[in-house]
Amino acid sequence: MTMDDPFLRKLDVEVEADIAMNAAGTPPDDEDPAEWLIDPFEVEVEAADLNSLHSAIEALETDEGPYPPADE
Repeated sequence: MTMDDPFLRKLDVEVEADIAMNAAGTPPDDEDPAEWLIDPFEVEVEAADLNSLHSAIEALETDEGPYPPADE
């Protein structure tokens, strides 16, 4: 899978936007800011999850094909 994949490209854009929103401390559009309580632990967990997802997308972008079986 390469960045020529439209799904992967769109996912990468969305994940990068979520990372930026998370870093800025901005609530998602579908949540009422008055009800948006910030739990520092949850913010850290979400940031780690988003960064892991972004790393996985980058790995797929550079993936050159299936890996050989372990017994070879």
